[in-house]
Amino acid sequence: MSEQKQGKTFQVNKTYAEINARIKAGEAVVVTADEMVDIVRQEGPVEAARRVDVVTTGTFSVMCSSGMFFNFGQSNPTIKGQKVWVNKVAAYAGLAAVDAYIGATEPTENDPLNQVYPGEFRYGGGHVIEDLVAGKKVLLEVKAYPTDCYANTKMHKEVTLADLPYALLCNPRNGYQNYNCAVNLSDRIVYTYMGTLKPNCRNANYCSAGQISPLLNDPLYRTIGIGTRIFLGGGVGYVTFQGTQHNPAAPRGENGVPIRPAGTMMVQGDLKKMSPEWLRGVSLQGYGCSLAVGLGVPIPILNEEMAQFTGVSDEEIFTHIVDYGYDYTNGVARNYGKVSYAQLRSEEIEVAGKKVPTAPLSSLSKARKIAETLKEWIQQGKFHLGEPVDYFPSADFSFDKPEPQE
Repeated sequence: MSEQKQGKTFQVNKTYAEINARIKAGEAVVVTADEMVDIVRQEGPVEAARRVDVVTTGTFSVMCSSGMFFNFGQSNPTIKGQKVWVNKVAAYAGLAAVDAYIGATEPTENDPLNQVYPGEFRYGGGHVIEDLVAGKKVLLEVKAYPTDCYANTKMHKEVTLADLPYALLCNPRNGYQNYNCAVNLSDRIVYTYMGTLKPNCRNANYCSAGQISPLLNDPLYRTIGIGTRIFLGGGVGYVTFQGTQHNPAAPRGENGVPIRPAGTMMVQGDLKKMSPEWLRGVSLQGYGCSLAVGLGVPIPILNEEMAQFTGVSDEEIFTHIVDYGYDYTNGVARNYGKVSYAQLRSEEIEVAGKKVPTAPLSSLSKARKIAETLKEWIQQGKFHLGEPVDYFPSADFSFDKPEPQE
């Protein structure tokens, strides 16, 4: 069967309904993105599309744009929260009476370590989320002004996740589609969200799962959109919109994969069904607190184009080298070269003629475990595909156009 779509005639055409029916019947062929690389190499995209129904992806990394909406329940007499803290971490309470949002990067107040070393925080919103998911008790403190319908002015109690009437992990920007390779060309050490960078380009940090990363397997957002069902924090979540800083106009290579930071996803899911294995509070030296998030997206192989996309390898995915010692903070756009993820994973790259050791901020082993877990869920009929109700803004990209010049 063929279909004319986006100016192309596809030899293979499947629908979400057909793939979900195969999942329900236990007949769907599901492979990880790592496995799909070899299948496409050996059989080509058309045969791969005929053979494979779903490709699973994964990533586990620090995702600063993360947080939790929660309802902490009413008191007697009733209260309208004005200021809220959880384990001394401030939450935003400008919502309804007992609703609040706590962000992963919000640090605990009055951390004594920060008084000595600015930017040093041992505990923050990401740790609160991990503690709650782990079943630990946290201290909830609420202050309020009195009104006729909300007379109480204080609340102080220990709660667990089970005690909260509602807890929603809601992350405005996750799963970045490619990201910079960070170096430091200055003569001083710098502390960044990309980790500690030694002076005079003595190390290079990167942060992507490469060929197994979700948005790198759907570079033009053909299948990932509003309503896509995903693995999130060890449970089931959904893509609810394009993420903040979504930039489909970023320059792309010949395979459609961006060579600079591009697409992002807004995601959310029921925190009460998640696991501390996949939501870990972190503290980055000299930068602050955050949350490491486990995220996986199934990619339906609707046609050979999607097979080609999901067959992309680390050798074919490139990113730019960016100086965080001066250029990044001062808005200077200088080009220090491109490197592939295969080169980055070799643990050494060359920058300005100098051999530089590399290190990832994302966990490839955990990304692979997420892809394998999602594969098992689908094979067991526990997880079906969510067809998007709408799609992200995409790039005006053609495979016939040359790579953009910068």
